[in-house]
Amino acid sequence: MKRATISALSLYPVKSCRGIDVPRAGVTRTGLACGPIRDREWMVVDPRGRFVTQREAPELALVRTVADGGRLEIVVPGHPPIAPAPDGIGREAEVWGAPVRGFDAGDACARALCAHLGREVRLVRFDDRLPRPCNPDYVGATGATTLFSDGYPILVIGRASLDDLNARLVAKGFPALPMNRFRPNLVLDGLDAYDEDHADTITLGTVTLMLVKPCTRCEITTTDQSTAQRNLEPLRTLATYRRDDRLAGVTFGMNAIVVAGAGATLGVGDDADVAFRF
Repeated sequence: MKRATISALSLYPVKSCRGIDVPRAGVTRTGLACGPIRDREWMVVDPRGRFVTQREAPELALVRTVADGGRLEIVVPGHPPIAPAPDGIGREAEVWGAPVRGFDAGDACARALCAHLGREVRLVRFDDRLPRPCNPDYVGATGATTLFSDGYPILVIGRASLDDLNARLVAKGFPALPMNRFRPNLVLDGLDAYDEDHADTITLGTVTLMLVKPCTRCEITTTDQSTAQRNLEPLRTLATYRRDDRLAGVTFGMNAIVVAGAGATLGVGDDADVAFRF
């Protein structure tokens, strides 16, 4: 068991758009929330309903999300803030081959996003009437579900892990990277580098998170979240020491599910007890 501290909490209301750093966040079964605004509750989709992310559209990094008095606004470069319509027409959608449903956010959002990305897209909000289960191979019989995340409700990273990666990058002549390259929900201080790889549970007051699967990383980590420009790092360096053949990729951070404490609130500075599998 180790004692750690929450050093950052972040939500990404629109999948692949810029997130919101918050001092406190509510905990739901499907991830963190800022009042009624939930993590990865909204998603950009193409005309077929397939999810669109920074993998193919790095310019999404420049689309800001704002929690304004419990109401979500998106700020697309060159456009005034837009409040998505929460309950538009229903649309079939898809995330990594999994069928989901969403409510269309309206033409104003669509026009701004189309102009920014140079392609036809819509914005949709998750339809809770069709829950999306997490992979039972990793979450077992917990019944864990998620919204539009890649697969799990919460991503956890230890600050020391980024410090170690940055030391390797700087030694090779590259600049250190900010944590936002990895888009975690919860950052912990007080762990050794990559301790989270071996953590079983994290207890934060009445909240218990179970860490279930390493997070495989893609080209989004190579995208500067302030400019949308790409290069080869950090994937090239991560591949030298973080390759996971079982998952056929490099890993950084751990996916987690909420097994107790939904309805509670977490805050930056809160203590966390981390239990390990060994």
